[in-house]
Amino acid sequence: MNLKEKINEELKSAMRSGDKLRLETIRSIRAVILEYEKSGKGELNNEAEEQNILNSLAKKRKEAADIYRSANRPELCEKEENELKIIMEFLPAQLTQDDINNKVKEIAEANSIAKGGEFSKLMPAVMKELKGKADGSLIKKAVEEYLRG
Repeated sequence: MNLKEKINEELKSAMRSGDKLRLETIRSIRAVILEYEKSGKGELNNEAEEQNILNSLAKKRKEAADIYRSANRPELCEKEENELKIIMEFLPAQLTQDDINNKVKEIAEANSIAKGGEFSKLMPAVMKELKGKADGSLIKKAVEEYLRG
């Protein structure tokens, strides 16, 4: 079952249950999928494209939650965080910080990049491997820590 089918099933389920927040969030995901398909890029049938869309939505929710938190708007921050949890249900399980650190070390050794090496060589290799599996800011932090030694 691809993402579009999952979303349509979840949409029906949310309508039946009367969960307004879930319904609203799933509708926003569906709208982005429809927008993607109408943009001329074709059907959404690639798992990587699906992950990119969901990661984009998740990133927007995280940023909005941070803005609301800094503006002392806890009710709006909570709403964004709850929407983020719903979006994360459709993404593969994210790696923990320890898993990311281990992967960074593994990739660095495989590419012969020593501690104190170049960020511009290690970061793209790590992102290629971990894209969609972990938050980009956590990956960047792990790469910087590894390079610092």
